[in-house]
Amino acid sequence: MPMENAGTRRDFLISTGAVAAPLAVQAGSERTSGAQAGMLAGKTAVIYGASGAMGSAIARAFAREGAQVHLAARTRDPLDRLARELAQGGARATPAVVDAMDLDAVEKHLAEIVRDGAIDISFNLIGIGGDQGRPLTEMTGASFDEPVANAMRTHFITATAAARHMQKCGSGVILALTAQVARKPYVASGGFGVACAAIEGLCRQLAVELGPRGIRVVVLRSAGSPDAPGVSSAIDSHAQLAGVKREAFEARIAEKTMLRRMPKMAEIANAAVLMASDRASAVTGAVLNVTCGEIAD
Repeated sequence: MPMENAGTRRDFLISTGAVAAPLAVQAGSERTSGAQAGMLAGKTAVIYGASGAMGSAIARAFAREGAQVHLAARTRDPLDRLARELAQGGARATPAVVDAMDLDAVEKHLAEIVRDGAIDISFNLIGIGGDQGRPLTEMTGASFDEPVANAMRTHFITATAAARHMQKCGSGVILALTAQVARKPYVASGGFGVACAAIEGLCRQLAVELGPRGIRVVVLRSAGSPDAPGVSSAIDSHAQLAGVKREAFEARIAEKTMLRRMPKMAEIANAAVLMASDRASAVTGAVLNVTCGEIAD
């Protein structure tokens, strides 16, 4: 679920305006104050898939709200660029090449972080792969399995590894991101919707086990962000399958939401800040609906 690779994590998106707090750290005195104070001041966050569109948006939002961010992904250059950007805004950002599918790599990275303190927030946003745009009857078992297996492996690894450190301090927040297809099935979403549902199920199980140890687990369920670059191929695939132009497909999806649009990345990031903060201290085992009203709870 970038973490964003083309066609992996964001379905059924439209491009419309959205009002949200800016993700980029502002210039001058605002940059400094944003890095020093905020809803996440004093907290340490680990973001997997930080080099992706959504991962970098989350990193900017967390840094803006005062968190120290550890940026993890498999590719060094975009991590270094993001870390420099955040540092120029006065934030504390540390990049590290980490494969979030590799337990040893994840544990080694976390061990390095806790030498200087605690881990307060863990957010896995890596891409999970998978094929969309074809009905299940035309897919191979391997194609269907890919996103489900990848999602379960990476979320289990990163969440449980973080929890083992968090429980020593008696606090922490584990976040995950899914899409509306976890609850509202769509034709030709392949194994992606099943993977999203599986992530939500895993997070509920983690929440009931980790709650007594002071650790919260929250899922953000999006309807896809139109400003995320990796969604383009998924939109094209679904439009082609429906036999309509891309614009018509996007408009059709927009009509299914109460706000007549899809959430921007800034809005998802703002919601993540709230859920990671102490202001959401009573929230766990929950799926936060950030679908702009495509789904009604």
